[in-house]
Amino acid sequence: MSELPLVPATNTDPDNVAVARFLAATTAEGPGERTAVWVQGCTIRCQGCFNPHLWAFRGGAMTPVEALAARVLAANTTGVTFLGGEPFDQAAALAKAAAAVQAAGRSVMTFTGYTTGQLHEAEAAGRSDVAALLAATDLLVAGPYVAGKVDTARPWAGSTNQEFVLLSDRFPHLLDDLTTTPDRVEVTVGADGRVAVNGWAELDALDTLLAGLGQRRRGESEPCTT
Repeated sequence: MSELPLVPATNTDPDNVAVARFLAATTAEGPGERTAVWVQGCTIRCQGCFNPHLWAFRGGAMTPVEALAARVLAANTTGVTFLGGEPFDQAAALAKAAAAVQAAGRSVMTFTGYTTGQLHEAEAAGRSDVAALLAATDLLVAGPYVAGKVDTARPWAGSTNQEFVLLSDRFPHLLDDLTTTPDRVEVTVGADGRVAVNGWAELDALDTLLAGLGQRRRGESEPCTT
């Protein structure tokens, strides 16, 4: 039996994605230089999550699938990484965007707080949207974030229980190289003084990193990390 309910179809609109943040190019959210898309809304809500502001399903920019795919391809990176929020809560629309990215010869990496067992249960129960997003994903990182199991050996994942699953042959040596692949954190300071953070780091390390940026006034920043 699943630890969580069978993957819910929270956003059943197959033509629009609720996008919380779009980052055209990053080297901190998967192999190579990638485009990163954070979706708005999550039913899992892991304790200690770095993105609790992405839990609510209100907010985010409702973006047509075709427009999102075009924006990803225009960034001219090696592929896209979907994060959240919870991508599988918007599986139908993201599957279409992911398929368009793959069709253009780019790779798709998807993070999920659901386990592979839960996703397979959903497939077996007839969830074609879940099956479609899995089919359009090359690299899956699956499992809830567990605050007591922080992963300091592998890049991109937050906790040691999370699985890296290769769903295509695009990254044949990735699993062999995981423990020697460095983790990265990117901090961007905009012209208006807003600070954005992406990538993985422990909270103490982030505090140290951000300490030199000066005291931030309430509302100046919406940090976003994986």
